[in-house]
Amino acid sequence: MSLDEYRRKRDFTKSPEPSGESTRDRSNEPDADGRVFCVQKHLASQLHYDLRLEHRGVLLSWAIPKGPSINSRDKRLAVHVEDHPIDYRKFEGVIHEGYGAGIIMLWDTGTWTPDVNDVDDALKEGTLRLTLHGTKLKGSWVLIKTGWSQSRKSLTRKNNSWLLIKNSDEWSSTIDITTSAPLSIESLGKFEDILAADSRKLWTSNRPAKSGSAKELLDETITRAETIRASRTAAAQTKNPSQNQNEEN
Repeated sequence: MSLDEYRRKRDFTKSPEPSGESTRDRSNEPDADGRVFCVQKHLASQLHYDLRLEHRGVLLSWAIPKGPSINSRDKRLAVHVEDHPIDYRKFEGVIHEGYGAGIIMLWDTGTWTPDVNDVDDALKEGTLRLTLHGTKLKGSWVLIKTGWSQSRKSLTRKNNSWLLIKNSDEWSSTIDITTSAPLSIESLGKFEDILAADSRKLWTSNRPAKSGSAKELLDETITRAETIRASRTAAAQTKNPSQNQNEEN
């Protein structure tokens, strides 16, 4: 497990993301319920969700284009990406430029339990069974790596594609969890609330999403964030008219 790739892709003088200097390795602790997990909803060049599971001092990470589904009939593509630092489990904010530029929402968080004897072996073999104890995602799940050879004895080396599947249990449902529970678990807000709360100026050019549905969503988010900021400014001016007049003079 290494954060070298994570750090290589980012300029921490510009990105608000954690650098990963603080780490912990609780892989040998008997209480597996202590392993944290999170799901971050990320509006970047494309809208996607990032599933992160704590293991050996880092967060194993998969990008899920359509988001997780609690319907046991759905098989959601989950692309294995670079490990992230443990501190990332609480990250929510705006990346204005560089790798991953966009808005990150902390969509769900909790702990997870591996339903296998050895997580490393399960990852190597391409089938990780787990239980999530989150606010939105609960119960039994499986991550299955795709790209098996016909003999199923080996995996193609460069394939990072997995499938995230909800097992049928008391927590499975045909409800679209991404639609029915769209808000941040941290701020209880939407993308526009996270963007409006950021201290930097809103994008005017070089926006992360330049085409398609992600661009439309980002444009709408920026417009709504501008409205929120304007409303706050107007409220502040109404509350302190004398101060505003002095500033104008």
